Amino acid sequence: MKQNYFSQNPVLIQAAKRAIERRLELEAKDPVLLAGRAGITPDPWQADLLRSDARQTMLMCSRQAGKSTVTSLLALHEALYTPDSLVLLLSPSLRQSQELFKKVKDSHSSLKDSVLPTASETSSLRMEFSNGSRIIALPGNEATIRGFSGVDLLIMDEASRIPDQLYQAVRPMIAVSGGRIVLLSTPFGKRGFFHAEWTEGGDNWKRVKITADQCPRIDKDWLENERRMIGDWWYLQEYFCEFVETEDSVFSFADIQAALDSEIKPLFGE
Repeated sequence: MKQNYFSQNPVLIQAAKRAIERRLELEAKDPVLLAGRAGITPDPWQADLLRSDARQTMLMCSRQAGKSTVTSLLALHEALYTPDSLVLLLSPSLRQSQELFKKVKDSHSSLKDSVLPTASETSSLRMEFSNGSRIIALPGNEATIRGFSGVDLLIMDEASRIPDQLYQAVRPMIAVSGGRIVLLSTPFGKRGFFHAEWTEGGDNWKRVKITADQCPRIDKDWLENERRMIGDWWYLQEYFCEFVETEDSVFSFADIQAALDSEIKPLFGE
């Protein structure tokens, strides 16, 4: 009798509807609330990123700092709260793209929400939602991505290992749509577009750097042992986000930059 009373009382029904509408309004403005309902309590830097409206963002974070988790939440929030949006997840390999995409699917499954848009079609590389939004995971292959346009959110995982040509090929996807781009990676030497954008990309980028000693989930004793196990070159890159010279470099990056002179005309033309 009591359950029947609550389910048929128009005042309570209206109150419940208003509460749901209010919750959706708040979540639409604040992805941190969606993260909480997905069972994730963001670190302060993750919360700041989720709430950021920066069009271009670079995450240079230690391994296991949570960069994939937070970007998967960005992707999910974009798809759920921006109807007909297109989100692309791009990594150097298909396996890496699938791993990031799995985090998106796991967060969506944990919501168990009948009010939010439902996943009308799901595969190992693609989710389509009832509001027309799509999340698609792709490998770092220029031939497979050129057909996409009007991208609302482009996430490039392990960006330091993605070829420069591919980066140049995907940037036009957000030119007309006004979409956002997020690059996440650890460094991989002083080379490539990731290093160039971090060091010379100007103020158009929001840059976030999180080292291993800033992550409360990484044990300090483990870090000390890792340095002995993998050596300084890998350790400084993977855990402390240092752009270290590649081991096989004949000349340092600084020496090469110092040798360049924009005043000298090319011998054989442009």
